[in-house]
Amino acid sequence: MSGKDLVMPSRFEMFHTFGRIGILSFGGPAAQIALMHKVLVDEKAWLTEKQYLNALSFCMLLPGPEAMQLATYAGWRITGVFGGLLAGLLFVLPGAFVILALASIYAYFGDIPLIAALFLGVKATVLIIVIEALLKVSKRALKQNMHWVMAAIAFVGIFFLSLPFPLIVSGAGLYGFIFVSHQATGDKQPAKLGISDLRRSVRTIAIWLAIWILPLLVLDQLVEANILNVLAAFFSKLAVVTFGGAYAVLAYMAQDVVAQFGWLSAGEMMDGLGLAETTPGPLILVTEFVGFLAAFKEGGFWLGVLGAIVTLWVTFVPCFLWIFTGAPYIEWISAQPRLSSALSMITAAVVGVILNLSIWFGLHVFFQSVTRESVGILTLWVPDIASLDWRVFGLSALAALLLLKLKIGLLKVLAICAILGLVLSIAF
Repeated sequence: MSGKDLVMPSRFEMFHTFGRIGILSFGGPAAQIALMHKVLVDEKAWLTEKQYLNALSFCMLLPGPEAMQLATYAGWRITGVFGGLLAGLLFVLPGAFVILALASIYAYFGDIPLIAALFLGVKATVLIIVIEALLKVSKRALKQNMHWVMAAIAFVGIFFLSLPFPLIVSGAGLYGFIFVSHQATGDKQPAKLGISDLRRSVRTIAIWLAIWILPLLVLDQLVEANILNVLAAFFSKLAVVTFGGAYAVLAYMAQDVVAQFGWLSAGEMMDGLGLAETTPGPLILVTEFVGFLAAFKEGGFWLGVLGAIVTLWVTFVPCFLWIFTGAPYIEWISAQPRLSSALSMITAAVVGVILNLSIWFGLHVFFQSVTRESVGILTLWVPDIASLDWRVFGLSALAALLLLKLKIGLLKVLAICAILGLVLSIAF
């Protein structure tokens, strides 16, 4: 079934499908991208493979969380602005409510070992989802020898050389633009853009800038708490300059949050990351944890809630701005020979990025202690072999058997492994 043959899904079906994605979106961007591919391309066929990969490449070029932006684009592509809003909000809100609840408990009682125990099996399952996604995406995206080379270069650049993500992606795109692949050109006649397209884009930008900024100005007049203004300014800046997804945000954010502002200690920052890693939704929800704790320390629970809302607002509203402005041009870009070639190379580089995230995530799931070491220009992630968690290894093997061999549904596998993870944590 192709996208052209698809009957427009009902609003209930859209809500059910994207709500399911939001609730099951554990494990960071690699796993979330895999989950959306499984549901939207393989199961529902609401997007074609090419539409999905083109959108993924485009979202990887944007600042902010690429998985949330990909969900927003998918919803927009299916039913327009309503679908984009629905998909984007359902991708974020389930995890946001969970993080708010856990951050509140954390603020009053400290660490939550029971939650970590429950999500032991979830992380093990997520690792298998990531590996499955890596295999599927690489099979579809790496169609030429140069695609394989580009994926390898991207992996080495980001994993071993710690090169900035924007540099890797822009380099891949520039190579593809200059050296146009014959496969990318095809016979397509690129659509023409007119003055109406420009007007639409300007109108969209104006509307979403107003949605982004005006509520913050109103809140400033209603609530006398300078911490909210500082949070709004800091995380608005992050939303604009942090290319490369959640891990890039963490690199920009952690030092300022701990050292410059003193909102959190280093240990609290790591605890927040751990909660975000083991709950549904984008990993960038760790910013909500930071916003809640920073405001909570200034004025208690309700100010903490406002801090969380402000942080969420300035983190995710810009994502709608980027997508609703750029989404109408993704198909146009893919119809341009040079731009299409650039996107295909970016997609190949994305495979290398997903491999990087997969290995990084796998190391931190299997081993309780992983250190980052530098050898000349190389960056190495070195696990402490003695810290291997045999429980996670066993649960991952079980998840691989259930998902890949027996083809049991993802929700059932997550539930089985979560319960077994809780049991193993209590018993051992």
